[in-house]
Amino acid sequence: MSINKKRVVIKIGSSSLTSLHGEMSRKKLERLVDEVVRLKDDGHEVVLVSSGAVAAGYRKLGCLTRPSSLPEKQAAASIGQGLLIEAYSDLFISHGYVASQILITRSDFSHEDRYDNVRNTINVLLERGIIPIVNENDTVTVDRLKFGDNDTLSAKVAALSGADQLIILSDIDGLYDSDPRKNPEATLLDSVTEITDDIEEMAGEPGSSVGTGGMRSKIDAFKITMASGIPAFLGKSGVDNIIYDAVQHTANGTYFEADDNSINLNSKKQWIAFNSGPEGEITIDAAAKDRLIGKQGNLTMEDVYTVKGHFRKGAVVRILDQRNEQVALGVVNYRSGKLKDPIDIDENEIVVETDALVCHIEVPLPIGV
Repeated sequence: MSINKKRVVIKIGSSSLTSLHGEMSRKKLERLVDEVVRLKDDGHEVVLVSSGAVAAGYRKLGCLTRPSSLPEKQAAASIGQGLLIEAYSDLFISHGYVASQILITRSDFSHEDRYDNVRNTINVLLERGIIPIVNENDTVTVDRLKFGDNDTLSAKVAALSGADQLIILSDIDGLYDSDPRKNPEATLLDSVTEITDDIEEMAGEPGSSVGTGGMRSKIDAFKITMASGIPAFLGKSGVDNIIYDAVQHTANGTYFEADDNSINLNSKKQWIAFNSGPEGEITIDAAAKDRLIGKQGNLTMEDVYTVKGHFRKGAVVRILDQRNEQVALGVVNYRSGKLKDPIDIDENEIVVETDALVCHIEVPLPIGV
C-alpha cells in the first residue's frame, strides 16, 4: 500500500442512518456510501462499523417505538440486520464494490484464537478490495457478552485490523469543553493528545433516543485508539464530505492523536489490555509491584502472595497489590492449581513474562473490559 493510502475504520451510529421517525433512511445511507466510494476510488481500504439493525427492523416487527426489552430488540435486529446489509450491498454494487458482513460478539475478541481469526478475515477481505461491514451480533448476544456500544467495538476493530485512522460519526460536531445544548458559549476542541480528568468530565450522556453510545463511550473508545497509536476523529454525520475531509485532516471536528511520548501497545498487548477477559487474580507484594511498574523484570513465583480463581496455563489474570488495587493484566505460565500449591515450582520461575503483561500505568483505563 502506498504511503498515502490508509486503512480507515468508520463507525456510523443509528441516528446517522435513520429518519426522524426512527426508520432506516435510504437517503442517509446513500450519502454515506457515496463518501466511502470516494475513499475507495482513491485507493483507501475501508471497514464500516455500522449500527442500525434494531432501528431498521423494529417497525417490521410491529413495534411503534424502539423496543426496550431484550427479546424484542434481538427480534428486531434479526429482521433489521438483513435489511441493513441488503441496502448496503445493493448501493456498493451499484458503484462496482462488494460489501461483506461480519457479525461478532465480545467472546470472539476475548479468545485469542478467535480474535486472530477475525483479524485474518478482515485482512483477506481488505486485500481483495471488499468493504467489511461489522456489527455486534445483537440477535444472540446477552448483556454480559456485549461490547456495550459500537463506539467501543469500532475502536477494537481499528486496533485489531491495524488501522491508520478511526472515524466516529455522531450527531454532534465533536468534543466541546461543555455541553453545547446547554451552554451556547461552549467551545469545540480541535484536537486532544491526552485523555485527562478534564476531558473525562467533558463527556456527556447519550444525546439520542436512537443510539446507545454517548460521549462517554466515545472517550473510552479513543483511549483504546490512542494507546494503540491510531489517530482518530469525531465529527458530525451528514456534513458534506465529512469522511473524506477527515481522512485528509481538514474536517471540522475533534482529532484524537496521542503525542510521541505516549505508549504504543503492540498487537499482543492490545489483546491483553482490551479484549482478554481475565479469568483469575494474583496478589503480589509491594516490591514486585514497583518492579512491574518500572518494567524492571518478570513476575516470579517469589512475588506471588495469593491466588484466586480457577484458570488454565496461558489464561489472562488480574494482578493486584495487597490493597486489592489492580496493577496489571498478564498471561500466566502456570494453571491456578499449580500456583496455589507450588511445591514443584522454584521461587525464581517466571509466572508472568514482561512481554505478556500490561500495567495500568501504560493504559490508564479499566483494562480488560
